[in-house]
Amino acid sequence: MRINYLTIIVNKFYHFFVQLKNLKTTMFSSPNKPKPSLPWKTRVAIFFLATFSDAARRSNGTVNRRFFNLLDLNSSPNDTPVNGVSTKDVTVNAEHNVWFRLFTPTAGDETKTASLPVIIFFHGGGFTFLSPASVAYDAVCRRFCRKINAVVVSVNYRLAPEHQYPSQYEDAESVLKFLDENKYVLPENADVSKCFLAGDSAGANIAHHVAVQVCKVGLQRIRVIGLVSIQPYFGGEERTEAEIRLEGSPLVSMARTDWLWKVFLPEGSDRDHGAVNVSGPNAEDLSGLDYPDTLVFVAGFDPLNDWQKRYYDWLRKCGKNAELIEYPTMVHAFYIFPNLSESTQLILQVKDFINRVSNNSK
Repeated sequence: MRINYLTIIVNKFYHFFVQLKNLKTTMFSSPNKPKPSLPWKTRVAIFFLATFSDAARRSNGTVNRRFFNLLDLNSSPNDTPVNGVSTKDVTVNAEHNVWFRLFTPTAGDETKTASLPVIIFFHGGGFTFLSPASVAYDAVCRRFCRKINAVVVSVNYRLAPEHQYPSQYEDAESVLKFLDENKYVLPENADVSKCFLAGDSAGANIAHHVAVQVCKVGLQRIRVIGLVSIQPYFGGEERTEAEIRLEGSPLVSMARTDWLWKVFLPEGSDRDHGAVNVSGPNAEDLSGLDYPDTLVFVAGFDPLNDWQKRYYDWLRKCGKNAELIEYPTMVHAFYIFPNLSESTQLILQVKDFINRVSNNSK
């Protein structure tokens, strides 16, 4: 049957504008519950993203890529510096569409001569949506690059449901191996002895599993000394207090996360799979691993925050260096919205963490 994409878009926009008047209450349905304090523009952007990602998900476990790609605005790489950052895309595996966008700071003489840390970043999107070229992630990585004064490698990996577990982890690991063997693709002053894995949501999940794998197999030149875990996407069969209390939150709901886990995991797996419930019954034994120092960010209005705090507690119980920073009034993915002061604050906290860990590693 031929699909009329114009009709779908018109219908979804109609639904979108009908809901705008009640946007504040639809984000959290109960009038007795506290609500996040977000600017109007941020609420609209969040509602827009949630509405159209929901529209792209099909009940049969597939994604309407054409429809979603119409709405996923992309930024092109630019060798000519923009606001002190130049970018280019580097192919790692053309067959699997594995590539990364390289962000290099260019402002100031110090930047050109200083030894720069390297941030290897994995984007969110529930393993299913978005890419390093998506406008929001291109902008975020530019801000990391400029404000932290670091080289940023933003990784494109295969997406579910077309590619299930462990494709995303394999692609991420292949990028680290590629960089380990081809340091010349990075700027000359990129210091690969001071590498940091970073990611948000599903990307933070990937960063954790890549960190474990790097600890096991090792790398020749690259030394991963830190991990920045921004609102990591973890879960389990249990419904936590936060998931129940915050059901109906923007971007994250039990219905959405259940669907995303189902299309990501191998057939017959449940949410206590080691990829999901990293600190649960199928957790990796970290006791003998040189796991990197970790900074975990959580938000008070993120239904996943119980799982994220368990991750932090688990790292501490395993004897690993971990720090937790909480934003009590923020929602999932708040940091991608530059109009929020908390977004800039988070990036500066990441900068402090990177500088501190880098200095301690000397």
